[in-house]
Amino acid sequence: MDRKQEDMQFLGLFGIFQEAYKIIFSWRKKFFTQIALTLILPLSFINLAHTEVSKLLFPNIIHNQIFSDEATPKYNNLSDFSITFWLFEAAYSTFAVFFSLLSIAAVVYTIACIYTGREVTFDKVMRGVPKIWKRLMLTCLSTFVAFFVYSIVAVILTLIFITVVYFVSTDYVAPVPIVLGILYAAGFVYMVIVLQLANVVTVLEDASGFHALSRSKALIKGKMGVSTILLLMFSISVWLVQVAFQKLVVDGGESLGLVNRVAVGITCLLLLFNLNLFWLAIGTVIYLVCKSYHHENIDKFALSDHLEAYLGEYVPLKTKDVQFEEFNV
Repeated sequence: MDRKQEDMQFLGLFGIFQEAYKIIFSWRKKFFTQIALTLILPLSFINLAHTEVSKLLFPNIIHNQIFSDEATPKYNNLSDFSITFWLFEAAYSTFAVFFSLLSIAAVVYTIACIYTGREVTFDKVMRGVPKIWKRLMLTCLSTFVAFFVYSIVAVILTLIFITVVYFVSTDYVAPVPIVLGILYAAGFVYMVIVLQLANVVTVLEDASGFHALSRSKALIKGKMGVSTILLLMFSISVWLVQVAFQKLVVDGGESLGLVNRVAVGITCLLLLFNLNLFWLAIGTVIYLVCKSYHHENIDKFALSDHLEAYLGEYVPLKTKDVQFEEFNV
């Protein structure tokens, strides 16, 4: 990363792509291949396996609901399918969050070490990951609470608006959920972007939980447009990979042939694998861009000490020690 920090603020969509690409492929053989195979590959496999297993269980759940009034041995078996399905969903969510946070910790930590010029090895990264993971978990739980409150408030406001509009004129009732749904989706995208940046903040600064979310909200100002485009591009790419896997592998059946299904499945896995790695690198670059945009100069020595603390007994640094003086443009 030879680009000056004060120049990072001028990076646009393609500049961020280019910077993330350079980081990954310049250091792929040394670090990122090991990290990706250890953490990101299992995460990608879990995501695709979820599609396959859900396809097997979900039809039985629907059938279970249709015949729920029949107290027969057949219905009891279908009930077992329901229990199995929800247990699988719980296990999937647990493992997905676990590997996701580990991947974020490893990739962001590695890029930060490269940025500060610290000597970094795979062993050092894996030593620091557990302590980073604990901080990320606090931010993740805070995000869950924020999303839960946001959804509850959205439902309450929707009911209030529908009730008020109904008494004013029934002709306007139908459009209300549509308009509010669009607003809810916009707010949801905003919160996802804030979460992504909050994860990077949690690793690189003395902030976690709601503090990291607040810090992320302040940093993202001015770069919301490019961040939204990047998020949509990533989400659409992942969706296309999952649709291809669903149509060609899960639903392909015997028409495609076992060998072809396996080949397509491996291709989808590798595509999702690379997308996840690239997305994590982009998230870290966005953080550096936002820091530069707000004229917050990163003290590489203080940041290096902050990263070193993950390898020993972690002592939280004061914000002024890791946060960074403003520079003039």
